[in-house]
Amino acid sequence: MRPGAEPLRLHIERVVPGTPADVFRAQTDPTVLGRWWGPSGFTCPDVVLDPRAGGGLRITMRPPEGDPFHLAGEFLEVDPPSRLAYTFRWEEPHPDDRETVVTVTLDPLGEATAITVDQGDFATADRLALHVAGWTEALVRLAGTLRDEAGRGAGKP
Repeated sequence: MRPGAEPLRLHIERVVPGTPADVFRAQTDPTVLGRWWGPSGFTCPDVVLDPRAGGGLRITMRPPEGDPFHLAGEFLEVDPPSRLAYTFRWEEPHPDDRETVVTVTLDPLGEATAITVDQGDFATADRLALHVAGWTEALVRLAGTLRDEAGRGAGKP
């Protein structure tokens, strides 16, 4: 951290459709997470999750143009359906990257859920801005995925 400076932390709050259980599942089911994770235009051809404290995660992200890259981490807290915390590190890091901790909190709002994402501490303002943009777009994609899942009757035979 820069001497005398506040830590560089991400904090985003949004409301998404669905119950906390729906939103929690969208973050812990590899197939569903692969549909919404990352900025607009990105795909996730491989998602491996072991959502339990001490379990790992590894997500392959492919931008619209360019080679795939990977993020990995370890689940620190898994408290369905209200809270997840995990480490987040790029496997091919930028020189200004460092491992961060992501905490996702879910609060019920009737048929919707308030989702709060906190992540940090970042080494630079540029890396924080990159993650703010990525999470902002990903949460829009999450909301769309939840609407699609509800339309298909997810979780029903």
